[in-house]
Amino acid sequence: MLEFTVSEGSIRLDKYVVQQCGGISRSYAQQLIDEGRVTVNKKVAKASTRLEAGDRVNIELPPPTTVSLMPEEMELKIVYEDDDLLVIDKPAGLAVHPGAGRSSHTLANALLARYPELSSVGGSLRPGIVHRLDKDTSGLMMVAKNDVTQASLSNQLKARSVVKNYLALVTGHLSPQSGAIEAPIGRDPHQRKRMAVVGEGKEARTVYRVIRYMDDYTLVEVILETGRTHQIRVHLSAIGHPVAGDAVYGKRVAFLARPFLHAATLGFVHPRTGQYMEFQSELPEELADVLERVAAPHPDRRQKGEESS
Repeated sequence: MLEFTVSEGSIRLDKYVVQQCGGISRSYAQQLIDEGRVTVNKKVAKASTRLEAGDRVNIELPPPTTVSLMPEEMELKIVYEDDDLLVIDKPAGLAVHPGAGRSSHTLANALLARYPELSSVGGSLRPGIVHRLDKDTSGLMMVAKNDVTQASLSNQLKARSVVKNYLALVTGHLSPQSGAIEAPIGRDPHQRKRMAVVGEGKEARTVYRVIRYMDDYTLVEVILETGRTHQIRVHLSAIGHPVAGDAVYGKRVAFLARPFLHAATLGFVHPRTGQYMEFQSELPEELADVLERVAAPHPDRRQKGEESS
């Protein structure tokens, strides 16, 4: 951990980190800040934060690592494929790309094994990947096969024109039955590995529509208008209805092995043809079984109803 006291004020935090850690790029400095590895006066800050004389800056530099992505054969569920792109239905439990302490058994490893040419698209550790899903979230993802497609899909994501609809089971009865959650999201100042609604976070907007109330849960369709890390989970937890089975932002559920969150609809404009394409993914069997369980009449409640009639 490096610690510095600012001698002269009115300098951006990311620029200050570059100055103090000679040899690192500004983008890497911004990455460290986004990951919560840099604090100002013991608080997580934004890269654009202006420092003042006397501010204390702490910088945590992760140990150097040399990660090389190795091809790894594994089965992939491909929903659509052409010369420019793929649409994949990712299973829960599969990380999208390597991360801290993980360099194998990711979607990136599987893609590289099946499509070696992707090693030149999107970076050596993220071959063809233009967006991601959490490891424990299942559902649809698009993958670019060339640089032109990569750029087009990335621009559509930035323009918020990509349709990304999810199915989520949340705890409690969500009310009103439709609405939008608008709250900035950033690193949790108290737990660096979590995200949270924070005043200095990035703009985030989540739209939802109740599909059905079941027992003490609500099945909702969630439309993601921005793409912040853990956005759906953070927003639903912030309004008091965390995703069922989410141990990070809610609590565990005995009959759920992971958060009930599934990327069910994905729509975008094909970079070459200009045509809008939309794909659907059915709930995986383990989540469909959970719905049947919570939708079934509760034995205790049925008995009480019979006694009172």
